[in-house]
Amino acid sequence: MGAAHSYSLSCFPTTTTTHCLYLNKSSKNPKSTNHFWGTIQPHLLFDCSHSSSSSALKIVAFNSRKVVDIENHADSAKTMIDFHSIDEELLEKMVYDALVWSSLHGLLAGDRTVQRSGKVPGVGMVHAPFALLPVAFPEVQWKLACEVAPIFNELVDRVSVDWEFLQDSLSSTKRVDDFTSRLLEIHSKTLEINKKQEIHLGLHRSDYMLDEQTKLLLQIELNTIASSFPGLSCLVSKLHRSLLKNYGELLGLDLKRVPENSAVSKFAEALALAWTEYNNPSAVVMVVVQPDERNMYDQHWLLATLKEKYDIATIRKTLAEIDKDGELLPDGTLLMSGQAIAIIYFRAGYAPTDYPSEVEWRARLLLEQSSAIKCPSISYHLAGTKKIQQELAKPNVLERFLENKEEIAKLRKCFAGLWSLDNSEIVTTAIEKPEHFVMKPQREGGGNNIYGHDVKEKLLRLQKEGTEDSAAYILMQRIFPSVSPAFLVRDGICHKEHAISELGVYSAYLRSKDKVIINDQCGYLMRTKVSSSDEGGVAAGFAVLDSIYLT
Repeated sequence: MGAAHSYSLSCFPTTTTTHCLYLNKSSKNPKSTNHFWGTIQPHLLFDCSHSSSSSALKIVAFNSRKVVDIENHADSAKTMIDFHSIDEELLEKMVYDALVWSSLHGLLAGDRTVQRSGKVPGVGMVHAPFALLPVAFPEVQWKLACEVAPIFNELVDRVSVDWEFLQDSLSSTKRVDDFTSRLLEIHSKTLEINKKQEIHLGLHRSDYMLDEQTKLLLQIELNTIASSFPGLSCLVSKLHRSLLKNYGELLGLDLKRVPENSAVSKFAEALALAWTEYNNPSAVVMVVVQPDERNMYDQHWLLATLKEKYDIATIRKTLAEIDKDGELLPDGTLLMSGQAIAIIYFRAGYAPTDYPSEVEWRARLLLEQSSAIKCPSISYHLAGTKKIQQELAKPNVLERFLENKEEIAKLRKCFAGLWSLDNSEIVTTAIEKPEHFVMKPQREGGGNNIYGHDVKEKLLRLQKEGTEDSAAYILMQRIFPSVSPAFLVRDGICHKEHAISELGVYSAYLRSKDKVIINDQCGYLMRTKVSSSDEGGVAAGFAVLDSIYLT
């Protein structure tokens, strides 16, 4: 559970990598346009050559003693199209059309090289990074991810009101992690003043990878705060359907196999229904944002939909601006520059970097003390932490919150292995075989997880120091998804890469007192990244936006 936009896992079990040149059999010239460099595990060399006998990706496995050809039919080598049959002229045409479509339809982000791009809309815009074609994904696993979304919503809601469970589960983390400690302090203060929120709104995203060995769809995390890209993910699905409308027959692909994506409209609907429940027609929705937010266009797609379909006004404010201009009335009403706030929708506040001073922490406490609907509330935020994810994976803990045995079984089927560092047996195993684990701190966003040999070094250091710092981490089973060729487009340049993908399923939950108004799956986000990269956030520059092609 946790972060807004990060990949947690990679596909490779080895702790070292080697640079290999991908060559077409017709040439050994590394500068040929059909060849590309990549970083892969030492014992796998992907031969991307096209031959008359087969158009599939071939894998050549090698070690110090022998070289063995693996048949093209291996599951890890399956791909829905022959990428080598796409000639240069067709590829260039598709890329050009995709870039034009992105520009015309708002598949955009701020350009990091332009200073004002995160402050002034329309200044320094570039297309958001995207995959040129959708990625193949088993329909049965897609349906499972959609089926469990409402169950996870119910679980988050029930965990959020079990204040004793939240405080007890995070007590060890609180002692060694300042960020979690501050969140728990705010949680405790809301309990002290008996500030109970009657209207609960959650806009979530559960992230999964399809494990190649077990064929299981395993959950990486459940994001309960700042679930990003509902706007742009819808556009990528539309982009791919548009490309397949024009080129699908040539590629042997059917646009109907790309599911329509309703994330932005369903998130807007959930916000609108929550606004109605608040019952103040003059109140607005306030989005809490980071300064210099270059992903503003994803946010504006949602806000524009909210205005156009439901005529609900919105404002965007940083935590510092909220501290400066926010006012709390005796009845709990939150005012921003005199304007009543109905809903506080967090697209910031999920990471320590969002709180550079006491100003931001004061603002967060002010928001929690108000009667405005928080999306998420502090308790929903805490329910999405990695430590809570690990606690819920323990035997018999789900039964504390859920009654339906079939639903519990479905959730458990999606759980990857999760352990605290109190488990000495698992820690010993992780030191001996660190390539099979990921070490996760209570941090959101890309670049925070620990992989490979670094896992061993970190665990040994913690053992030697003998402090409580180990409580700030959990260990997670490392997931090894299948690798497939992909065309990744960033900054107007198309790169042919070997890639892995991560599926995120959006969901919305709205409860007013005891009445559940919404509990539904709300579309999806597919992110694809170069297979050699451990981290993979789109906003962080590791991954691209993608969509699903059901197989």
